Order: sequence, then C-alpha cells, then structure tokens
Amino acid sequence: MRRVRYDSPGGPLSLEEAPVPAPAAGELLVRCEAVGVTLPVVRKVTEAAEPVPLGGEVAGEVMAVGERVSRFRVGERVTGLCFGHGYADFALLHETMTSPVPDTASAVDAVALVRSGLVALGALSAARPAPGEAALVTAAASGVGHLAVQLARTRGASRVVGAVSDPAKAAFVSTLGADEVVIYDHEDWGEPVDYILDAVGGELLTAAVAALAPSGRLVAYSSGGGTIRAYDLLVGAKSVIGFQMGLIARGQPDVYERWRQELWQLFAGGALKPAVHAEFALEDAAKAHEVIASRSNLGKVVLVP
Repeated sequence: MRRVRYDSPGGPLSLEEAPVPAPAAGELLVRCEAVGVTLPVVRKVTEAAEPVPLGGEVAGEVMAVGERVSRFRVGERVTGLCFGHGYADFALLHETMTSPVPDTASAVDAVALVRSGLVALGALSAARPAPGEAALVTAAASGVGHLAVQLARTRGASRVVGAVSDPAKAAFVSTLGADEVVIYDHEDWGEPVDYILDAVGGELLTAAVAALAPSGRLVAYSSGGGTIRAYDLLVGAKSVIGFQMGLIARGQPDVYERWRQELWQLFAGGALKPAVHAEFALEDAAKAHEVIASRSNLGKVVLVP
C-alpha cells in the first residue's frame, strides 16, 4: 500500500510503499476513503523532534477485524481516529475510537463532521450555554470552528459572532449563520458576549477575554498556548475552561457516543452542514498541509486516497 512519510522535522512529505498492517486485538483494518487534515498533525511535522506517524481522522470500509472486536464487521463503513499511520491506503483504528457511518453520508462527510464536530460540540458543552446568550467563535472558518458557529445556534444562542484572521473569510462565515464577523486585529469586537470558544490561543487570548461580558466564560481548546492575566478575569468575574477531547473519549465513552449521535441527527436534519475546502490526492498531502499551515481554508481539508 501507499503511505505518506517524512524523514526529518519540517518534511518534505513523500510517498512510500509499505505492507498492509494486520489488526491486533481490538483493532479494525480500514480501507481509507477519506482522511482529515488537521492543524495538530501539521504542527507535528514542523515541531516534533523526531518524525512521527501521520495519523488523524479516517473514514472507509472495514476490511478485517482483530480478536475481541464485537461492534463491527467486515464490509461496514466506519470513521475513527487513527493514532498510527493514517495518511495511507489502509489504516488501523481501535474499536473504542470508531463509529459507524450512516448510508446517507459519504466518507468525506464523515471526516468533515465527526471528529471536528465532536471537538466543537464538546467545547460548546463545556461553556454551559444558556438559551439566549451571545457566543463568539474564533477560527470560525476552520474545520472545527465552522461547525461550532452552527452548533452554537442549535444550542439557543441569540447572537453568534465569528472571529477570523482575514476579512476574505467573512462572507463564508456569514453563510454559516453568524450574525457578525470580526477580525482579530481590529480593536473593536463589538458588544460583549457571554461565552467564547477559542481555537487560537497565544496573543489572541487578551482580546478574547476583553470581549467577554461580566461572568463570561472562555473555553480554550487550542494547542497554541498563551497566557491570561488573573486580574483580567477577576475584575469581570470571568472564567477560563480548558477542554480536551481525548479525555472525554477515554474517560466518558457514553458522553462521546451521545455527542456523536447528536451530530449525525443534526446532519440528517440539515441543521449542521460540514463544509469541505478542498480534497487532495494522497500524493498531494504536502499541498494539503500548506493550506492548513497558511490558515487559508474555509472548512475542512481532506485527503482522498
């Protein structure tokens, strides 16, 4: 089979031939039909001290199952998170991190919706939104952010603000249902909001906290780091909440499954529409990474082996 690899930090990415892996106990062998490209994986290539397997979201057909797999059979369509080599013709998924794909959805739909949607829905749930509150979503045009904008509305937000780095993204975010779009480097982010879902971190945190109304909540789910002054929280009784999807998947599988079902129900009903910025062939993985690294994507970037 074909597999994407790199030999040193920063790349370049290249294709290699590798044997088709055999599933161990609790694993599924999946023929990849779509692979999601994410910022954390792109960062691994540029920041990890040693080359690591390029994993991530995978969707496709089950070709074989290992011992003790009880929920899936050969021939079924699934999506899940691959911790090994996911940029490949075949990948291994652990049963606990895998879910079925309904007949009404494509593999591309699945990788654009499920993992990004789970992060968006989880961050939104961590914000404890009340009906009628105002929401702001940073990185609103990203794979996670564009779903978070839509999900905030389904949870009863009275006003949804999308925050983006480039004015060129404003029209796209407006089509998602955002009432307003603000640009990061503008001093005025408009009327304060009750909660913020932040995927950016870094220096943007100062402006984001300032955009919160008294008693507002900021949910940070970014790997970008950053620092917030305690005084900025104290004066407005504001709070910051960290969210990490992996902890939910490993520690609260019932919650993970309930959120997954909610995503597919919203998708089936038309209330949640994942957007795909572009599809790239496996051999063009480097081009897909360039799109993500430049933050120019409007929605999800997908590899199609």
